[in-house]
Amino acid sequence: MLHKTLKDFPENFFWGASTSAYQVEGAALEDGKGPSCQDIKEIPEGTSDLSVSVDHYHHFKEDIALMAEMGFKSYRFSISWTRILPEGTGKVNQQGVDFYNQLIDECLKYDIEPIVTMFHFDMPAALDARGSWSKRESIDWFAEFATILFKEFGDRVKYWLTINEQNMLTLVGPVIGTLHVPEGTTNLTREIYQQNHHQLVAQAKAMQICHEMLPDAKIGPAPNISLVYAASSKPEDVLASQNLNAIRNWLYLDAAVYGVYNSLVWAYLEEQDATPEVTADDVATMRAGKPDFIGFNYYNTATVAASDGTESMDPGADQQTQRGEAGFYRGVDNPNLPKTEFGWEIDPMGFRATMREMYSRYRLPMLVTENGLGAYDTLTEDGKVHDQYRINYLRAHIEQIQLAISDGVEMLGYNPWSAIDLISTHEGIKKRYGFIYVDRDEFDLKTLKRYRKDSFHWYKKVIASNGQDLTD
Repeated sequence: MLHKTLKDFPENFFWGASTSAYQVEGAALEDGKGPSCQDIKEIPEGTSDLSVSVDHYHHFKEDIALMAEMGFKSYRFSISWTRILPEGTGKVNQQGVDFYNQLIDECLKYDIEPIVTMFHFDMPAALDARGSWSKRESIDWFAEFATILFKEFGDRVKYWLTINEQNMLTLVGPVIGTLHVPEGTTNLTREIYQQNHHQLVAQAKAMQICHEMLPDAKIGPAPNISLVYAASSKPEDVLASQNLNAIRNWLYLDAAVYGVYNSLVWAYLEEQDATPEVTADDVATMRAGKPDFIGFNYYNTATVAASDGTESMDPGADQQTQRGEAGFYRGVDNPNLPKTEFGWEIDPMGFRATMREMYSRYRLPMLVTENGLGAYDTLTEDGKVHDQYRINYLRAHIEQIQLAISDGVEMLGYNPWSAIDLISTHEGIKKRYGFIYVDRDEFDLKTLKRYRKDSFHWYKKVIASNGQDLTD
């Protein structure tokens, strides 16, 4: 669709950026915080652990001031479960509550809307030892955590996200250090989708609790949505794209918005003898949990062809790597798209297509909770970072948001990844995303000094113009 005139970004559009607790805070076991699965996992060789990260825990006032200097209208961050509940349940750690109170208040001091993710890949180690999401009790564990968050912070936090990238927790759990496999598991697919089911019910219950406790608040899911293209116009390739779209995308949003399982996914699970155990109470809870908006992370699209029967799933594959599954789809590279230094395809137009498809299916306002370019940034001797490649990437994607808005899509805001450099899940500090450079290497903490990248100054101008000035 070509528009003669583009619609403006809404006046109250949430320009900002995102982080997650375990990737940015550091202070991993400080001030009463208990260990999470991220603190005890096996770190990929050659990458930093998460004990310090970029020390946002001790630098948050400086970091928020820099975000305010950019003009942020919002800051999407997560709350560490074990900083609030060191054992995952039970006694609350007041020092953890105090930290997030200070962080939230610091945001509000600058009129930055805090957008809080409740769970971002950091299951408490104590609950991991008790079975993690494999246990039905995990629904109640999460509900307890959610209730505490709403009670402690709900007077100031008006926007909540439930579970970050639940589809990645399900599809590539080993990569992000979150998959718990109980001893004696014989059907791994069934086990993984039973854990996924518990998360779906826990999410729905959290949305219910939020609406009961905080009737003026808004809450929604935050999956990683990657629209899937057919490799050709062959009908069998189109069917393969429908298969992966359902498995990768619509399962999670159909469950969140409508409270039901996607029919293609249920058929897929039946083929795998992997349908989860679903109780009548689960069904009722899922149907009662209604999101107010959809948060979503977008990095690229995927392209698939018909399965030739030889594909095998690689649970250790990168989040955005094209994979395949015999009988369902075969992932292929898209020859029409360039790639980042880390091998991820770049598809701004696919961003618009993804937004259009989601809005057509669900008719809920949408918030971009991640989007960004991981790259090898270089700090010059005079303290500069010339990241024109990041500016180009972000500009191209912001242009597509305005086109989607002109298409009639209701967008709440843009919170790319990431506000500040942080530790990438399996590629360490060397893969940098932030507008703010942090002076540290993989194993040398150096000064931890903050530097404004070129993209910092560019994004400041974008925000000040409400998305109208995207020039260098």
